[in-house]
Amino acid sequence: MFKNILLATDGSPASEQAALLAVSLARENAARLTVLFVIEPYPYLGVGEASAVGFQAYMSQAYEQAAQAHARVSALCAKAGGPADLQLRRGEDAHAADSIVQAAVEEQADLIVVGSHGRSGISRLMLGSVAAKVVAQSPLPVLVARQAPA
Repeated sequence: MFKNILLATDGSPASEQAALLAVSLARENAARLTVLFVIEPYPYLGVGEASAVGFQAYMSQAYEQAAQAHARVSALCAKAGGPADLQLRRGEDAHAADSIVQAAVEEQADLIVVGSHGRSGISRLMLGSVAAKVVAQSPLPVLVARQAPA
């Protein structure tokens, strides 16, 4: 049914739940799995106190987080016995939801898998929901995995 699945991860527990589902779906469907980690734009550009050192530290930490998230998904794939076709990708210079939808279109994915922290009320209004934005923007199906209760 699915031939190309895009998994968006940020390395959070909610993303881990999404990764488990995406790996399982990819294995069951002999599908290609593209794992995307979006590096959000540096938040202090245009602010008087922004510095090259701060930017470099931000990017270095973001690249390390991306590498760790990709390593966790690669380990899940190895443990589950698939999928055979795993591609790792970073998105940069755009907000997460935009990058996820753009990457899915570029990769010709037929499913996007994202995690949701399950926030509600004020915290959801203040922080927004990347998953909700992806669902609203995506021209293709989106599977949202809720974070397992603690």
